[in-house]
Parts: sequence; C-alpha cells; structure tokens
Amino acid sequence: MSYQFVREPLNAEETDHLVNACRSFQEKLVVWVLLDTGLRVHEFCGLRRDHVQWQENCLIVWGKGGWYGHKGKRRVVPLTARARRLLEVHFVTNEGIGFSTRTAQRIVKRVANRAMITKPVTPHTLRHTFAVNCVKRGVSTASLKKILGHDRLETTEIYLNICPEDALGEFFQKVDGRARSRWD
Repeated sequence: MSYQFVREPLNAEETDHLVNACRSFQEKLVVWVLLDTGLRVHEFCGLRRDHVQWQENCLIVWGKGGWYGHKGKRRVVPLTARARRLLEVHFVTNEGIGFSTRTAQRIVKRVANRAMITKPVTPHTLRHTFAVNCVKRGVSTASLKKILGHDRLETTEIYLNICPEDALGEFFQKVDGRARSRWD
C-alpha cells in the first residue's frame, strides 16, 4: 500500500482553545458545526434548512459518491445539541449556510491563529478530530464509517490516528482498571 498522508487531529486542549477562540456567531457556526458533525467543508456549505431533520436530531447530507464524486450518496449525520442550536438560529432567517467553502476555510484558519494552535488547522482537520473523538467515546468503526460517508472501512481507519499520549492513556486506564478489580 502506498504512503497515505495523515492529518493530525486536534487534542482536547487544542479543541478547547479553538472553541473558546470563536468570537462571532459565524465563527461558532463554522467551527462548532464542523467539529460536532464531521461534515466535509463543501457539505457544510451546501446545507439547507430542509436538510435538517429537527425531530430526529440529524442531518441528511448528499455527499461524495461514485467513481467521479457525483453527489448521489445520501447519508444521515447525527446532530449534537450545540450544533442544533446554532443551525436553528441560522436557519430562522436563512435558507442555506450562505458562504463558500473558501470562506469557511478562512474562518477556521483565522480562529485557529487566534487560538495560537501551531499545527495546520483546516476544516478537514476538524473532520479528523470528530472521528477520533467518536472513537474515544466508544462509537464503532462501522457506525463511524456510515456517519463519515465512506464506502470502505480502510478509508475510515485513516481517520483514526490517535496521538501517542491518548493511546498510552487508554492502555493504562484499561489495564490498570482490570488490574485493580482483580486484586481488590
């Protein structure tokens, strides 16, 4: 298998800094919804009011699909309470998101600079961060594959690059947890 460039997701501290660096409603809308849904930036910018299933707390997204990326692939993305509140406020007066993918990219970059995060932060970095956070919370890779809209599990596994500190922390928590219960 050829080398695959792997983006480094944000850790918990960096995510907190990024979220807290949002000043305007527009910045919160972009950063928080991308972090909470794992949408691709073009999917986010293409959202319309009728894509939100308010009763089911989910988004219906028409994303990449097929050999040449035709937008024929439909998927359901869960909607957190935080993202839902932002979308409710936004869609009261707007039919769609209302800005380009390039504008969303600039907003993420501006907020990341304000948060003084030194590694490159793009909307796709937020997608990777979403995926890693889902895994940490116990979401199965099969479910994550569906949420992210991947055809193959191998594609989803690219998103699961957990930092070494998190891997060690999980290892010691699980090993020490079993050791304590066995010896107590």
